[in-house]
Amino acid sequence: MADLDARLRDLNRAMIGFDLALGSGALLAPDATLALLGHERPSDDARELFRRCAPIWLTFAAAHTMAATRGDRRDWWALAWLRGTEIATDALWSRSRAFTRPGARAGLWLAGAANLAMALGFGRLGR
Repeated sequence: MADLDARLRDLNRAMIGFDLALGSGALLAPDATLALLGHERPSDDARELFRRCAPIWLTFAAAHTMAATRGDRRDWWALAWLRGTEIATDALWSRSRAFTRPGARAGLWLAGAANLAMALGFGRLGR
């Protein structure tokens, strides 16, 4: 089980970079970031709604960083709960007709599954 814990800690460190890139991209280059996700050129309101999510993802990056640096049980539990809030959000977002790249919708559903797995795994580290 120590190997599983080590892999979860590795995943946590990777998520710092992922959420930092996603949050920064949403804030500074929303059209390009949406295109990477398989989204068509956004309308002005869609762009700004996406940009408004930047602080959410940057908060995730901060939470992953806290868990990586301090490693307290409460940090892992907080991270598990935070990831749990994202289990269904991408699946709901996948309903947008603006996701036109093949595989984009499936990727969003897989993101929900990944968030569920991370919530369970990081909760394990919090025990």
